[in-house]
Amino acid sequence: MLAMADDTNFLLLVLLLSCSSLCFGSQADIECLKSVQQSVIDPNGVLKSSWNFENATAGFICRFTGVACWHPDEDRVLSLRLGNLGLEGPFPRGLQNCSSMSGLDLSNNNFSGPIPSEIAREVPYLTFLDLSYNSFSGSIPQNISQMTYLNVLNLQHNQLSGQIPPRFVFLTRLFEFNVADNLLSGFIPPLLQKFSSSNFAGNQGLCGAPLDDCPPSKRRWRPVRIRLHRLNDQSSIGVAVGFVVGFVVAFYFPHLFVCSERLRAYVVRI
Repeated sequence: MLAMADDTNFLLLVLLLSCSSLCFGSQADIECLKSVQQSVIDPNGVLKSSWNFENATAGFICRFTGVACWHPDEDRVLSLRLGNLGLEGPFPRGLQNCSSMSGLDLSNNNFSGPIPSEIAREVPYLTFLDLSYNSFSGSIPQNISQMTYLNVLNLQHNQLSGQIPPRFVFLTRLFEFNVADNLLSGFIPPLLQKFSSSNFAGNQGLCGAPLDDCPPSKRRWRPVRIRLHRLNDQSSIGVAVGFVVGFVVAFYFPHLFVCSERLRAYVVRI
């Protein structure tokens, strides 16, 4: 029943996004693509030559290289597939203006730097995210765990470090996941252990199913040595010496221990 409810909600979301162009203008999507074009380095001139914003006919952005629209006559971006275009620079800016986008492919380029920490706020409805074969670095954003419609998440062959966020257990729709060939470490979250070991290979610090078991923690509890034995030895010697001295003084000088006539009666002479 829960699965059926989730599928129903997802279909409603798709219908809402596909119909949103009837309620909202498409100018935001045009601004989205302008920002992407301006924020990336395009040494081969692919976007510069293909993405011509001077044409104002309906659906003109749908004819741009790598752009798919919900409808060919509406400037409403469905997905951006910019893989293998030789693009460089940081993660593209302005994607939040493509508010109904469900797919993003930046694979096989030369993008670098961090993945935006608030990526889920920029592109919350993605079902497909492929950032593989780039040079993205830093940690995998925890924020991705909020992209609950994701079916595909491919981060293979980057320079990502740190742990796979434990909150990825909320990505229950994932049927494809790959983080191979990065610098990741730590325990693989249980939900992701269903994927093949090859999807995690090339990360020397990763452990747990489907890879090898994690080694015991190197941090062990060690007893703290409190040097009481010296104190005990010295105390024992002190007590023994004090006892001997006290016995000798009491034996030979009993009058020193009698402070009154009343107490003198209890002194026993041997």
